Amino acid sequence: MYRVLTEQFGNPSAQYPLGHQARTLVEDSRAVVADALGCKAENLFFTSCGTESNNWAIRSAAWHGRHTGKHIITTAVEHSAVLEPLRALAQEGYEITRLRPDRSGNVTVEQVADALREDTILISMMLVNNETGCVFPVAEAARLLKARKSHALLHCDAVQGLLKVPCDPVRWGVDLMSLSAHKIGGPKGIGALYVADSLRNFRPLLPGGGQERGLRSGTEATAQIAGFAKAVELRRENLAEKLARMAALKSYCRDRLLTIPGMETVGDGTAPHILSLSLAGYPSANIVTELGEQGICISAGSACHKGKPSHVFAAMGLPKKVAAGTIRVSFGPDTTEADIDALYAALKEHQSKRFPML
Repeated sequence: MYRVLTEQFGNPSAQYPLGHQARTLVEDSRAVVADALGCKAENLFFTSCGTESNNWAIRSAAWHGRHTGKHIITTAVEHSAVLEPLRALAQEGYEITRLRPDRSGNVTVEQVADALREDTILISMMLVNNETGCVFPVAEAARLLKARKSHALLHCDAVQGLLKVPCDPVRWGVDLMSLSAHKIGGPKGIGALYVADSLRNFRPLLPGGGQERGLRSGTEATAQIAGFAKAVELRRENLAEKLARMAALKSYCRDRLLTIPGMETVGDGTAPHILSLSLAGYPSANIVTELGEQGICISAGSACHKGKPSHVFAAMGLPKKVAAGTIRVSFGPDTTEADIDALYAALKEHQSKRFPML
């Protein structure tokens, strides 16, 4: 990114040589990200983040189905970047069905089938829940729509799924898929939206100068785009080994932390990079703050909650004490057993300060 900012800083839409260099860089980067997704480069459009991608997908899908109906299916545990634009559509007269997960955090394709109607125009379902690590049945939902010959589009927020779990919109038959670079070690402020070939009259969210083939106007964030592609390249190196190691560390962490009195798992998420637990009776905000002062970075849920209660745990029907004590531990390629041991020691110390006998 530094090299692009200092040496290849031309405007990709400009006709001078620096502009041509920047345009080549953007298109080469697009090809790299598209290859990781298993789609053609022309089906991938860069955005400012996953939130923009979600808003674009949802708003345009609603416009696409405007002559078919006003019914939309989602889950009650989607990211706010999906739930909030859907809330806005509800205020405009759309009917939103929110599927509730079971106590393990899972949603089934049978729930989708039961909710699907003739006037359903969109299903928006995340691939991996960002708080529980549960993997949702996106591919099965696509097959359901095909079997029912439904006109509904399928949108998938795959921000937490790219290069973590299988993610194949073309083979699955997904119409729209949202991505973000910072979940794979890339820069913040750059995302992408996959748009299937079938959506030839897809509506732009941001009209303007006609960048991104007229579908996403605004001067391209060239350095961030280059950073996105580089992050994809780096993450794909020995990816299977990285994912296996992350899954093993998650298992080690679960086993280690469950030896702490009162600790329990929340949900049964199978994604290799997210572990949700609860130390009931110990407010997670206090845990996060105290451990943060020791340089241990965990969270109480999504960073976008900013201290507010998690709608995910509420939808799962967790007891209040369990929900209030929930922490999310995330794993990356650089996480070590020593990191987990330090977390274990810090949690034990936090617990002993309140109840020394434990």
